[in-house]
Amino acid sequence: METSFSILFDTYIEYFGTDHIYFTFYLLNLIFSAIAFKLGFARKLPFLQTIFVYIMLAVGVYVLTIFSILKLPITESLIVVSLVLGIYRYRLHRERNA
Repeated sequence: METSFSILFDTYIEYFGTDHIYFTFYLLNLIFSAIAFKLGFARKLPFLQTIFVYIMLAVGVYVLTIFSILKLPITESLIVVSLVLGIYRYRLHRERNA
């Protein structure tokens, strides 16, 4: 039996098979990396620069998705990063209001 570090990949294969697996993981990685960018980037960028960053993010997520398909825990890591940054932003917002 092959060792896999990706719980999400194994669960997806078990319930849905391999149909549309690349597209599904690409969307998940894109969504969670966009959330991580939005929560982690402190400065407000101009509109065109923001669009450029999201286009480059979409291109870069292509490579991350290949690693996800190779059973590395990329999607899980992006979920954890998004949660940690969300908690940080919430606490920062709460401290500023206090």
